[in-house]
Amino acid sequence: MQSELFAFDHLTWPEVAALPRHTPLVLPLGAGYSLEKTAEALRFPPRLGLLPAFPFGWPASGLAVAEPLLASYIANLLNSLRDDGFSQVYALTPPGVELGLGASQLRLPPAENRLAQAADLPAQADLEKVILIPIGHIEQHGYHLPLSVDTICIEAIAQGTARAAPQLAAALPVMPYGVSTHRQAFAGTLNAGGRAFEDFWLGVLNTLVGRGFTRFYLLSGHGGNSSFLVNVVKYAGEQHLQAFIATAWLYLSSPQGVAALEARRQSKIGGMGHACELETALVLHLRPDLVHMERVVDEIDFITTPSYYMDWVEGGALVANPPWEDDTRTGAYGAGSLGTPEKGRFWLEAAVQEKAGHVSEIHEQYARRMARRNGTIARP
Repeated sequence: MQSELFAFDHLTWPEVAALPRHTPLVLPLGAGYSLEKTAEALRFPPRLGLLPAFPFGWPASGLAVAEPLLASYIANLLNSLRDDGFSQVYALTPPGVELGLGASQLRLPPAENRLAQAADLPAQADLEKVILIPIGHIEQHGYHLPLSVDTICIEAIAQGTARAAPQLAAALPVMPYGVSTHRQAFAGTLNAGGRAFEDFWLGVLNTLVGRGFTRFYLLSGHGGNSSFLVNVVKYAGEQHLQAFIATAWLYLSSPQGVAALEARRQSKIGGMGHACELETALVLHLRPDLVHMERVVDEIDFITTPSYYMDWVEGGALVANPPWEDDTRTGAYGAGSLGTPEKGRFWLEAAVQEKAGHVSEIHEQYARRMARRNGTIARP
């Protein structure tokens, strides 16, 4: 007997909503597991959904944090699925990892012992580089885009930046799980929880600073991560005076990035928010096989006032978090129908240039601050 396996993050939210709630869903820690043995451990269900692999956090992953930090993160993700009504959700882990999940934890040795011999992440050869830390999410993106949009986009930007500046930057594997404080209305959106998210990433930075790394750039592909990453940067910056740790609002948010958006966008304000012209274009360029343009619905009827409105670089003086269903029926904010692969290629290149420029600035900030502290540069 065999199970039909499917990638959970390749689905759209209506497809998740239609899944039978007894469908088993598995979140693996790392890669290399036997899918047949995974299905066997669950007694070969007719269908089995696999979530993206959690890339690191336990000792054999090459980048460990304190076990309670990892456990809280994973537990919150599984609870998101339970909140959506799924009754069989599991973390798949190597032996020796204890997350306190009881029957919701499956333990299987990775095939060919791939994880046991994992090299340190990042490599010690990258000690003088800016370490790029890309963080995406699993979140609904309307009728036409998969749950993995934010992860796909920020992984491509981080890897592109590392390739563009190989002597200056190195990228960690992308983290596909972040924070969503608005997840009830549309199925499939996960939530690591703000406090667990902050604690985990502080733990990651603590580990890396302890190894001697001193420059970090936390890259987010998901707006819901951003305020929590600002907190991480503030806490870590206060704790690690010998390091320079930075983040930014998503991507294409600098003056040069906004100019690149304006150079090709066709939508008016409100057309670039979520599952929009920009995100649709990027995924059409990067993963066209996951886009369903025949299902796209443009929604730009955001409740707008002078100090509060939705666009890629959010505007206005007010910060709020109203229910998404006030403004969208489909989960989209923006004009996804205007996305094209050509725009996606152009905007991806612009995002990489923006981030490469930030990497250079981080190096400059670090060097000048160290020089001033050492007294080799006089204060003005």
